[in-house]
Amino acid sequence: MPVVPLASPTDWTGWRAAARALCAQGVPPEAVDWRCGEAQRGLFAGEEEGRSPAQPMVAIRAPRRFLTLSREVICHRDAERFARLYRLLVRLQGEPGLLANAADPDVDWAMKRAKAIRRDRHKMHAFVRFRKLGERDGRERFAAWFEPDHRIVELATPFFVRRFPNMDWAILTPDRSAVWQGGALRYGPGASRRDVPDADIVEAEWKVYFAAIFNPARLKVKAMTAEMPKKYWRNLPEADLIPGLIAGAGDRMAAMRETGVTEPNPLSKRIARRR
Repeated sequence: MPVVPLASPTDWTGWRAAARALCAQGVPPEAVDWRCGEAQRGLFAGEEEGRSPAQPMVAIRAPRRFLTLSREVICHRDAERFARLYRLLVRLQGEPGLLANAADPDVDWAMKRAKAIRRDRHKMHAFVRFRKLGERDGRERFAAWFEPDHRIVELATPFFVRRFPNMDWAILTPDRSAVWQGGALRYGPGASRRDVPDADIVEAEWKVYFAAIFNPARLKVKAMTAEMPKKYWRNLPEADLIPGLIAGAGDRMAAMRETGVTEPNPLSKRIARRR
């Protein structure tokens, strides 16, 4: 049986190369043993070290959608992800339109896991909170702790590179860490919650801002807890304010009604007439 050693639980590059070679050689999905974190000695068990696997005998085709789908699904914690993605790849050779069949069990399985990954990535983008560590060489330094459901660090961190390119930061999770320093991004092993400070001056300012923008008229507790589950609250500085803001929402609404609508600036009406 072919044994495929992968460098890590999210080794999409290694999985893709091995899957293409195996598929080109006609190896059936049930005959492959996928393993994570083992030395990269060769594609097949028992190969001599340094020997290259057999060259593909046929061209392997997969839609671009499958590449994106497989990249996301490999970040899922489902233990069968490598094998089931390979089975999809094999099936795509004879069923090019397979991914359009949402009722197919393999397609349904993959789509649900990709959806979970996208949701987890969205939560990371929304709920990472940086805490200031200080400055070095004229650049501010920040760190954040986050606990995603899946192994999404490599998928999610490019967003932070684009958003915060001018400061140095680190995002630590139990599985993986990402460090952006001096314009370079690197990944490392997982870390501990203790590696990030509990609070800083920026946190106090953020709490003031969060309380100021809270709108009691738009408060929907069920919708809020669905979008921001309580599992994330322990790492959000504003979470301490939420119970009090919810409890006082009724009084703030009453005060808003008594105040009434603010009259618009008369200048705005003149400008509107001119237009």
